[in-house]
Parts: sequence; structure tokens; C-alpha cells
Amino acid sequence: MKLVVQIPCLNEEETLPLVLKTIPKKIAGVDEITIVVIDDGCTDKTIEVAKKHGVKHFVTHPTTKGLARSFHDGVMYALSNGADIIVNTDGDNQYPQEKIGDLVKPILDGKADMVIADRQVQSIEHFSKGKKIMQAFGTRILNAAAGTKVPDAPSGFRAYSREAALQLNVITKFSYTMETLIQASNKRLSIASVPITTNPKTRESRLFKSSWEHVYKSASAISRAFIMYRPYVIFNTLGFAMLAAGLVPFLRYLYFFLVDKTPGDHLQSLILGSVLLIASFIAFTLGIIADLTRINRALNEEMLEQVKRARFDK
Repeated sequence: MKLVVQIPCLNEEETLPLVLKTIPKKIAGVDEITIVVIDDGCTDKTIEVAKKHGVKHFVTHPTTKGLARSFHDGVMYALSNGADIIVNTDGDNQYPQEKIGDLVKPILDGKADMVIADRQVQSIEHFSKGKKIMQAFGTRILNAAAGTKVPDAPSGFRAYSREAALQLNVITKFSYTMETLIQASNKRLSIASVPITTNPKTRESRLFKSSWEHVYKSASAISRAFIMYRPYVIFNTLGFAMLAAGLVPFLRYLYFFLVDKTPGDHLQSLILGSVLLIASFIAFTLGIIADLTRINRALNEEMLEQVKRARFDK
């Protein structure tokens, strides 16, 4: 059983030693532990520090491509090197690497394909009250989109079985955490959660400049995920809402036509109703197109999975 621990890094020369020193050397049920550092365009001494601490495996990006691409490339590298389990942690030492054994245990026991660490966000001291509220709200929305009950959906401290890594595909540029969770749920993979306590804060997040930017990007990612995997939820809801709204002015016009005998004075209701009903029809049509696109995406993902199996399976 081979475990690969991947660490996406962007100028982490100060914190990377803390991460590397706390990665377990031995884990029950694991025969080999390999560490992979993903150099996402580092301009400091991150790579020199990693080599000094014994790291021999690297994935290098000449320029910064973002966390999602770093995760994707790290997984592909891990699969090519025979990984049975892949753990993703951060180079800023946010997560307690000592808990990697707990993180992979559900996979080793055959009880999960994907394990997400629960940071117990409400107990994190350096998180503001507003950030805790947004994290809780975001997790609730993401669980609704994915059909899961994960307590900390945005957590990046995760473990994936080889089977999960072969089936999941990351296309987003912002956050792989949301996309892989929704994909895993749609592919009926088993998802587990393990509680952890995060380490003290070492630096500000580089994923976004403000909480509002985080909210905007997260909302965009969740919306795209809904459209890709559950388009009928959005378009049918929108279609029925506009259909109901469009019938109201029609009924109003009908009332004045039959009762008051003054339909000409209420043409605005007829026009408004017509516009809303046309919009409703367009929403339903877009829903059908999006659902056909979803089916096509599913077929493409199945083909990509077969290609990955042919390339990486032992």
C-alpha cells in the first residue's frame, strides 16, 4: 500500500519545513510514504528547502497556475507513481500532518473513497465571526449542491483512494475542493469526515484578497457545478417561477376582460405576462440543453476514466 502526500507550494520556504517535519514516517497499513512538492511558480527557496529535507519528487510549473491545477497535476503524478492513496495538504502548515494516519484510516478500512478533514471551523480562534458564518453558510449550500452532509466542505486537507483519483476530474481554476466533492457525490463515491484541530495561522490566504471575493468565487463555482451536474434544479426552478409569475398578469387581464369589460386599459398586464411566459419557455429549453450537455459530460468523463486506467493502472 503506497501513500503519496502532495504539497502544493507557492513561496513556502518559511513554513514548508514545519509541514515536512510533521508528516508521519510510518502509518499502520501503509508500506511506503512518498512526498511530492508541487512548485507552482515559486520564486523563493521553497525547492531548495524541500530538497534539504529529503524530498525527491517534484511537479514544476514555470509560472503560477493556481491551486486547482496544482492539485490536478499532483494527482496525475501520484497516479503515475503507483499511489494507492493520495493525501493533499497545504504548504502553509494550516493542517496537522500528524493526523494523516487518521485521515487515511477510513480508506484503509475500506469504508471510504474520499476523506475530508473537519477543521471544526467554529472553534478556530483566528477566524472572524463573519468568516465563520460564511464558512457555515457555504458548507450548507455546497452540501445542498452535492447532496452530501460534510461538516467542512471547503477543507483542503483530504485523502483520496486510487479509485476516487481515477474517477475525479478537475477543470475549475479556483477551488478543486468544491468540484471534487460534487463529482464524488454524483459518482456515488463513499465520503467520510475526520475531525482535526488546525495549526496556528502563519500567513494570509492567497486564494482571495477579501472575504467578499471568496464569496463571489465560491458562489460562481457552486453555480457552475449545479449547471454541470444538476441543471434541472436551476432551470426548472427558474422556469416554474417565471411561469407562475407570468400567469398572474394574464389572470388579471382576464378578470378585467370578463368582469370590467375594459381589456384595452390593461394591455400592460398582457404584455408583461407574455414576456414572463416566453422567459419561462426559454428557461425550460435551456434546462433541456444543459441536461443533454450533462449527459455528454458524463460520457466524456467515463472515457477519460478509461484512458487514465489504461495509463496508470498497475
